[in-house]
Amino acid sequence: MIGNIYAIAAVAIIGGGLFGFDISSMSAIISIPAYKCYFQSGPVPEDHSQCTGPTSSVQGGITAAMPGGSWLGALFSGYLSDIFGRKKAIMIAAVIWWIGSTIICASQNVGMLVVGRVINGFSVGICSAQVPVYISELAPPSKRGRLVGAQQWAITWGIMIMFYISYGCSFVDGTAAFRIPWGLQMIPAMALFGAMFFLPESPRWLARKDRWEEAHAVLTLVHSKGDPDSPFVRRELQEIQEMVEFESKNSDVTYLELFKPNMINRTHIGLFTQIWSQLTGMNVMTYKGSVYYITYVFLMAGVSGNANLVASSIQYVINVVMTVPALLYVDRWGRRPTLLVGAALMMTWLFANAGILASKGHWAGPTGVDNTPAASWVVRGAASKAVIACSYLFVASYAPTWGPVSWIYPPELYPLRVRGKAVALATSGNWAFNFALGYFVPPAFVNIKWQTYLIFGVFCFSMLVHVFFLFPETAGKTLEEVVDIFEDPNGIRYVGTPAWMTHISTKRTLLMERNQFDQEAQAEKGGEYHEQSPNKSSSEDMEPKA
Repeated sequence: MIGNIYAIAAVAIIGGGLFGFDISSMSAIISIPAYKCYFQSGPVPEDHSQCTGPTSSVQGGITAAMPGGSWLGALFSGYLSDIFGRKKAIMIAAVIWWIGSTIICASQNVGMLVVGRVINGFSVGICSAQVPVYISELAPPSKRGRLVGAQQWAITWGIMIMFYISYGCSFVDGTAAFRIPWGLQMIPAMALFGAMFFLPESPRWLARKDRWEEAHAVLTLVHSKGDPDSPFVRRELQEIQEMVEFESKNSDVTYLELFKPNMINRTHIGLFTQIWSQLTGMNVMTYKGSVYYITYVFLMAGVSGNANLVASSIQYVINVVMTVPALLYVDRWGRRPTLLVGAALMMTWLFANAGILASKGHWAGPTGVDNTPAASWVVRGAASKAVIACSYLFVASYAPTWGPVSWIYPPELYPLRVRGKAVALATSGNWAFNFALGYFVPPAFVNIKWQTYLIFGVFCFSMLVHVFFLFPETAGKTLEEVVDIFEDPNGIRYVGTPAWMTHISTKRTLLMERNQFDQEAQAEKGGEYHEQSPNKSSSEDMEPKA
């Protein structure tokens, strides 16, 4: 078994890469004649350059098939993960991806393509919900943020790689132009499935299944380099044991439990973390839901043809590069400051774009720019460059903030017993709004034009207020300590410690992971340190008390 937590995360986040591959698997394909003629709605003209492709409603259905399937997969993943474990749930998702990609690659008509994308979406829904849970339950508290946030980095890499593969294949003649990239996307899933055999299961899931020796062995492997008597490992095992004993009184978990008074606050925070990540405006500025919409922005700014695709692809590079600072520093910055700063910056660029388009642009007419009705507003000159700059700055603001933290935060909020289903529910919110916004953005550009930016700017202001008052800080805390925040007897009833009174605990956690916390605590009191053994000090005595 692999015990290096970075290697474990590097394998698991391939599941996030599948999400990225699926997002952009059509981005450079939908405009090429081969795709348009093969999936043409109506008779195919003799001159293939005149093919119009699927109608807008049919193409909308093809696009929305993936997030629709992901919504179902995310909800189902809670049951799958609780029954079979986090590791096996991810492996099952990889197999489902093979099936969906095979159907997509062999598609003979629109119906077959939609079915394949729904199946692929189901796989993505499982991975997007359970990969963060798997990593968060294995990672030490001081590194949890960067390791879970790496899922977002994998998504951005998947989007960029598949976009350029699809763009390159768009110059190939015949149906191979779209079948090659759709077939190649099976390769990452094969790598994920094979590599997962060498990774350990979540120790918290093993403990919940009363497999204490295995749980202790995994903690020893990952957190103490093989030392079963490490104080940090025994401390963490004891915390897990106490949580499992407490939760065993109500072992049956349903989604309804997430809406009980003592859980509703955590449920709403996790759900809105994912919902707000969609309502940031990434559907307007960039790829979320569909890559088409950034091309609308650049069409309005006067960039068309291949230049449009190349300009659009730059935002993928920005997304990949700007996610790196979050991976390095999110555990030092904390979750709250990162979300607050991100919301403020994105609000600024959205309002700036609205102001520029309103004051410097004009209506493009009923057919839009280059016969694209959704590109409904024209802006030229210096103002067009400002619109493009704000779009890039928006991506650079989203990438190190809401992008990774929307995956890091939900798995940290919940007690072990409900974590699988709670994160699945939160992730389903992401996909539900992804699906809805995929249909909303083009008609919004047609009907309310530049005011679309104002709507998302107001959303960013709303999430800024929401995060400040209700989202507590979880950085540097063990998952069991986060539960204590919400169950603080001195806090607000059903809320716990007020969010603005919570703080980062990374320094204390680092000392604890290095087995220095007890020594320093004793030194501060002027006493001599003596290591205290917890109640359960060996793998032979790991059963919880009756």
